[in-house]
Amino acid sequence: MSLPIHNAAIEQIYEQHHSWLYGWLRGKLNDACDAADVAHDTFVRILAARNAAHIREPRDYLTTVARGLVIDRYRRRAIEAAYLQTLSARPEATAISEEDKALIIETLIAVDKALTSLGARTRQIFMLSQIDGMTYQQIALQLKVSLTTVKKHMIRALTECALTMAEL
Repeated sequence: MSLPIHNAAIEQIYEQHHSWLYGWLRGKLNDACDAADVAHDTFVRILAARNAAHIREPRDYLTTVARGLVIDRYRRRAIEAAYLQTLSARPEATAISEEDKALIIETLIAVDKALTSLGARTRQIFMLSQIDGMTYQQIALQLKVSLTTVKKHMIRALTECALTMAEL
């Protein structure tokens, strides 16, 4: 699609539906600033997708994109809160700079996103290994799968994490 057509479609959707989207988000999020941020991010996503002229039901499309962004926002906040809680339990001598905190949180969010994109079984096996500290044999016994299956899933999970880290 040509850029002028795409931009004209975005402009039209924005003029007709931005206020509605902002109001809908404000009701869902109970926070005017968050609603404004998500509404803005929704249009940025649509702008980047370059498919605005093909959108037939703008409110449905905007709602779908905005819901995904809200979920991402809540996931990010949960990861940040968990990290900061863990960090606060550490001795003061191991204080981490604000820049390092931001980098660690971004990394955790990227890894979470990578793990979310994996299947449930792969994610479960990865968590049992990396979080619970179980051996591959213990995981195989607990999940009643072969050791080869556990290894295959771990390779997938670790490869996805490595690719994610390489992108950062």
